[in-house]
Amino acid sequence: MSSKNSVSKVVSVDEQAYEQAGARAECDSDAEFVVDETPEFRATVEMEIQAKVDANHPDGIVDTSDERIYGATLAQEERIRAREKELERISAQAEFGQQNGRARRTRKTVESVHREQRQSERRVDPREKLEREQLAEVNQQAQRLADDVTGGYSQAVIAKRIASRILEGTALFEAVMETKEELLHEAGTIVPIGKLEEINRGEVSVEGRVIELWDASSPTIQQVGLIEDETGRTKLTSWEASQAPWIEEGEHVRIRGAAKNWYQGRVSLAITGWTMIHFPERGRWWEA
Repeated sequence: MSSKNSVSKVVSVDEQAYEQAGARAECDSDAEFVVDETPEFRATVEMEIQAKVDANHPDGIVDTSDERIYGATLAQEERIRAREKELERISAQAEFGQQNGRARRTRKTVESVHREQRQSERRVDPREKLEREQLAEVNQQAQRLADDVTGGYSQAVIAKRIASRILEGTALFEAVMETKEELLHEAGTIVPIGKLEEINRGEVSVEGRVIELWDASSPTIQQVGLIEDETGRTKLTSWEASQAPWIEEGEHVRIRGAAKNWYQGRVSLAITGWTMIHFPERGRWWEA
C-alpha cells in the first residue's frame, strides 16, 4: 500500500515536470521568442582611446574612403577630410613650383642668349653695313641731333643708333625721330621746355633764358620766375636751402638735375641742392 503511493507520487511529479516543460514550449511557440545566447563584445575604454588615436594619426588617413572613419566623430572626420585636401593642395603646388622653376630657368637662358647676341651686335659698327649714300645721310642727321639735343652724345654715337634702326628695316626719317625721342628720355639730356610734360623722369635738364623774375611769396624761396626756350616756357623756382647761385633776369642758363613738379595740371621746375647751373654767357671777353 505504501509502495503504490510512493510510485504514484513519483509519477505525478514527473508528469508535472513534463507538463510544465510542454507549457513553456507552447508559450515559446506562440510568442516566437528566441533566446540569443551569443556573448556581447564591447570595446573597452583603452580600445576606444586607441581607435581615436589611430583615426587622427597621419598614417590612418592615407587610404580613407567616402565611408565613415571608424572611431572618429563627425568633427574629427571633417578635420581629417580637410587635412587630406590640404595635403593634396600642397602636393599640387610643389609640382607646379617645379614646372614654374623650369620655365623660369628656360626664360633666363633665352634672355642670356639674346643679351649675348645684342652685345655681339654692338661690337660691330652698324654704319659699316650701310651704303655710302645712306651713311652720308645718317651722319648728316646725327649731326643735327647732336646740335639739337645736348646730352654729351657725340655725332658718332647718335649715328650708330640711327644706323641700327635702319638695318632693322626702319625708314630714315622714322629712325631719326625714334632716336631723338630715345635721347630726350635719357638722363642728362637737355630737354626742350615744350617737351617737359612728355618726359617720364623726376629730374630733367633744360637750357634757356630767364625772361622774368618776381618777388618770392615765402622766405624759403630764393628766386622765382620764368625760363623760356624756342619750344616754350615754364615756371622756375630756386629754393633757399639749395644755396644755388643768383640768376639775373634775362640771363642764359643751362640747368642740370632740376626737379620736375606739377601744379594745377601744369609742369614747373625747381632748383634743389642736387641741381647744377651753368652760365654760358658769363665771362665772355667782349662783355668785359
